[in-house]
Amino acid sequence: MAQDAQQGVGGTAGARLDLTGILERTLGGQPLSTEEGTRLAEGPPEELPALLEAAEEMRDRGHGRRVSFSRNVFLPLTNLCRNRCAYCSFRREPDQPGQHTMTFEEVRHECRRAFRAGCTEALFCLGDRPESLWPSHQETLRQLGVDCTAEQVAVACRIALEEGLLPHTNAGALTREELTLLKRCNVSMGLMLESASPRLAGKGMPHEASPDKAPGVRLRVLRDAVDLRIPFTSGILLGIGETPRERVEALVLLRDLHLQEVIVQNFRHQPGLLIPGDAEPDAEEVARTVAVARLLLGPEVNLQAPPNLNPGGHRLLLRAGINDWGGLSPLTRDYINPQAPWPHAEALAQTCAEEGYVLAERLAIYPEFVEEPGYLDGGLLNTVRERSRELGVKP
Repeated sequence: MAQDAQQGVGGTAGARLDLTGILERTLGGQPLSTEEGTRLAEGPPEELPALLEAAEEMRDRGHGRRVSFSRNVFLPLTNLCRNRCAYCSFRREPDQPGQHTMTFEEVRHECRRAFRAGCTEALFCLGDRPESLWPSHQETLRQLGVDCTAEQVAVACRIALEEGLLPHTNAGALTREELTLLKRCNVSMGLMLESASPRLAGKGMPHEASPDKAPGVRLRVLRDAVDLRIPFTSGILLGIGETPRERVEALVLLRDLHLQEVIVQNFRHQPGLLIPGDAEPDAEEVARTVAVARLLLGPEVNLQAPPNLNPGGHRLLLRAGINDWGGLSPLTRDYINPQAPWPHAEALAQTCAEEGYVLAERLAIYPEFVEEPGYLDGGLLNTVRERSRELGVKP
């Protein structure tokens, strides 16, 4: 029994010994294995304080007591999408109420308004390749004067730059050629992996009708983006039917990439969605997953959890090892989760201060990627430096 306890297979005492050993090895510099990460992700509630303490220590090693955010404007270029994810409230079809594709005049108007409000980032989000499903959207693109969605995004990004904002684009499963095009007019880009489990594309599962959510498709985009030296964001989505082990497996895949940022995002139920409300992770489950992500990814990686999706869990997330809150908009709602309003930066600053942290504004590209060769071309690099000087924001 003593030997079983030391190996972590003999009851509660053994589990605690096992937890201690895993945390000591990880804080000592040994990368977590998938098995160890799963063990932490599936642990009992009484282990959560020790897990959070270890994750907080690891975050502090890499980022000190500074937690960042970006002040942005959320611009939904189009909510048409060829995928049909069971949990999505953003997607519309051409004849549905609420369907909208922004004109370039609307993009310019919103960017000017955002610049006056002190925003530095233009966050462009849209559905995957809608012209491949609806001929009507092909006609819309022609009216906009472009041939495809990627060109639409490029024009919108150039407008944002002209109006003083730094573009960050989430445009779905892009080809390598499209990534190359958009690298020229974005300071950063992103694509959520969400899950690395093909099981979620099976019959009756949330990605059954979503070809662009296949893990192989998403990973190909991520690897192309890293190879092209695009400052890139990815992450996982909790509560869509995945297991704790599948969460860990996805995080391990992301650990192997040189990403600018990893997001742990939780599903929030909305009326009319196909996924039941009881799939929504609670605050402790989100914090546990964030802590496991920090221990898996290491001290240096930028780790984010959206504050509007966790309104009662801000202190837990700080203790779980995040070093970033993502984008906060003083003007626009979160069009992906419209029921979840952004917190005010002042309120977040107060919470951070009470927990011993300083809230600091950043640009849409993290400082360590600004001067690293190959990430920004001359024009974008000069723009980032200029915006940093103008606003007193660390580049």
